[in-house]
Amino acid sequence: MGSCKALPVIPYYSAPHSPRRFIVLPGSINGLYHCHKRPLGKGSFRFGMNCMISKRLTPSMTALQCFEAAARHLSFTRAAEELHLTQSAVSKQVAQLEEMLCHNLFERVRQRLYLSPAGSLYLAEVHKILTQVDISSRYILTYGGETEVLRIATQPTFGDRWLVPKLKDFAAKHPNIHLDVRNELEPFDVLQAKADIAFFFGQGSWPGATCIELFREAVVPVCAPGFVPEGSDASSRHTLLQCTSRPEAWHEWFLEQGLHSQNSYHGPRFDTFYMCIRAAQSGYGVALVPQYLVAEELAQGSLMIPWDYAMPSSGAHFIAHAEHAGEIPKVNAFLNWMVEYTQAHPDF
Repeated sequence: MGSCKALPVIPYYSAPHSPRRFIVLPGSINGLYHCHKRPLGKGSFRFGMNCMISKRLTPSMTALQCFEAAARHLSFTRAAEELHLTQSAVSKQVAQLEEMLCHNLFERVRQRLYLSPAGSLYLAEVHKILTQVDISSRYILTYGGETEVLRIATQPTFGDRWLVPKLKDFAAKHPNIHLDVRNELEPFDVLQAKADIAFFFGQGSWPGATCIELFREAVVPVCAPGFVPEGSDASSRHTLLQCTSRPEAWHEWFLEQGLHSQNSYHGPRFDTFYMCIRAAQSGYGVALVPQYLVAEELAQGSLMIPWDYAMPSSGAHFIAHAEHAGEIPKVNAFLNWMVEYTQAHPDF
């Protein structure tokens, strides 16, 4: 691209050590952006200092989507495939965005695409903007005048045994909010808006999310009645059922009591507590699980606690939502209900 006619500008500094900025004086062409680019070499360029910045920076959504997809894939071709555009269309959108911002957003090194420092900074902001637009659009989409949909992500066993039985109470108090509950085994980016609300176990740290602690738990060993001979101690060789989400659980349980077992990391492995519980009920081994998850089985006698030590877990159960979603009415209604419920039923 060539250079455009220079417009009168004055530099100013917004704060000490801040990037130099420019104000367009009267006479700018419809408040548009005008940059003069000087070639650096094949496949690259540098923007000159006579970049003209208007009062409002408003790139198109298409340009932002093209940049975000290209930055995520580090490929214009893959970005084009995702957005159902041509590679040249994506490249053109990014080039126009770079001209508007007067910065290179990408760099090519040995035929590979990388984000420039400015591109990395811009990507974080663009990601927040696109996520907020998506959340707002989904909110309007689910607003049917009288009913809305609240999407909830939860771990399978927690959802099945603790959360779902309680949702009837929320539905009775908020009949206009329909719940869409789904399992999520792996952590996900809460800013990607896969769910409005998410339950998780951990330390309460989730990038981009507001986390509220609901309750803490204690884990206990459980097995089928008669599986562990009466009087047999925990350090004896038994089949210990392992849950892959908490690989250190048995080791920590023995350590807390000053016991040593060469068997603490060995045994059949299962993805979820639900499978560990079912395996224990069948007589496959001893499972170490949160006590609240097996309260019903213990009361019915289908499971028993062979060694009477309940170990407090190092983490807690949290409810989380994207930082900018807390003021959405349906999200706020569920948060208030959940917090009130756990406070009113500390022992469930």
